[in-house]
This record gives sequence, structure tokens and C-alpha cells, in this order.
Amino acid sequence: MGQKTHPIGFRLGGIRDWDAKWFAAKSETYRETLLEDFAIRKHINKMYVDAGIAQVNIERGNNDLVVTLHTSRPGIVIGRGGTRIEELRKDVEKTTGNKSRVNVQEIRQPELNAYLVARNIADQIERRVAYRRAIRQALSRAMQAGAKGIKVLASGRLGGNEIARKEKAMEGRVPLHTLRADIDYGLAEAATSMGKIGVKVWLYKGDILPQQQEEVEELGTIEVTLQAGDTEIDEALVASPESTDQDESVVIKDGLSEDTEGGDVTA
Repeated sequence: MGQKTHPIGFRLGGIRDWDAKWFAAKSETYRETLLEDFAIRKHINKMYVDAGIAQVNIERGNNDLVVTLHTSRPGIVIGRGGTRIEELRKDVEKTTGNKSRVNVQEIRQPELNAYLVARNIADQIERRVAYRRAIRQALSRAMQAGAKGIKVLASGRLGGNEIARKEKAMEGRVPLHTLRADIDYGLAEAATSMGKIGVKVWLYKGDILPQQQEEVEELGTIEVTLQAGDTEIDEALVASPESTDQDESVVIKDGLSEDTEGGDVTA
């Protein structure tokens, strides 16, 4: 039998970091905190089904909690006038009982995010698009966006066949056993009338050397921070919920907005 290793878990502590950062002194506290993380992520995925959320990072301090959403459609997450993100912040505080802050970080190139690529293929399969065509388009778009390699594996009753099977497509190179290789992995499921079809995507972006690790940052991001008591969001950012073409970084604090060109600003 083949022994498969999760590409992200295989690189934790090296070139990848944890999605949740906190410390629990006792086993009972650890269990409660872990269940809270599950509840937060489940609520976010249920609340933002079509927002293109690829990753949810949770960071806990002594009495506060920071939730960072990585999404390709920040306008939908924020909502008109910041209503939806304020509602999410209140739900998180109600779940955890701690003072919370919500950050929204935009993914400028969804073609280079493994989960968003897998979700796009799964959505096309649900709309009865030919799976081979959907996979082929995903491969070409990822390579054009600058990926070094991509591999896609679709499993299930493909094309409505009675017997489930697997279909694999690959372009470029995907060195899964090279620890310095920056490989993103994503899994999505397509709920069809013939059953669920799983789509796995491995995306190779290049190598990360130890001395370069601190310098590697996601380019072209927008970060929006909402704290307790904040009620106003810059209308220019949320004027078009579908739009993701924002050239400025916006930080919201104490009901005021500041626009700063070039790079993110942290409050």
C-alpha cells in the first residue's frame, strides 16, 4: 500500500507555519480550545459559502483572539458598510468569550492557491461541465500565473459512470519529497446527483531556502482589521462586493480609515 504524507503537515516547522497559534497549559484547556477553533472555522465556512475563503488563521493571546481570513473576494466578507464582518466578530466573541479581532487578507492570485483551484474545479463539475475540460483549464491558468508545476486528481463517479475511478492530470514538476519545495495542497468536494466527487490539487511554486524564508511574503494583499467598537468601514473598499482589484491597503481602527499606498499597514 502507498504511504501518503500530507504536503503541508510534512513541511510544518520548516517552510510552513501553523494555522493556529496558541498554548494550553492543561489537557482540559487544550481540548476546549481546540473545539473552539473547530467551531469558529465551521461557522465561517457556513457563513461565507461563496466568499472564496482558502485559509483561516487563529491566534490567541492571554485575553484576546485574532482571526485572519484569507479570501479572494474580500468585499463579500466585509459586507456593505462592514456589517457582515462585524456580525462575524460578535459571533466569535460569543463562542469564545474573549475579546476578538477579525482581519481580512486578500488573495490576489487565486490561480496559485491550491484550495481555490480545487474549489473552482469542483464548482464546474457541479454545474455539469466536462471534468477533463475543467481540469485542463485549471492546469493552464496555474502555469500562466507563474506556477512551476501542478497536479490534479479527481476521484468518484466521473461523468456519471456506475463505477468510481480516478483521473489524474499533471503539468510541470511537483517534487513532493523536497522539503524546501513550496507546495500548496487543497481538497474540495463536488456534490453531484451521482454522489460526491473529490478533487485534490498539489501546486508547486518554487523552492524556499532558509535564508529567504523570512523575506517571502504574499504580494498584493489588502488587510482590514475590525476591533471592538468599530462600526464604520471605508465605503470605497466595499462599493463593489464582487471586485477584488484594490490597489491600496486599508486599516480600520476606532471608526476611522487610513489609506496607505504600497504594502500592508498593521494597527
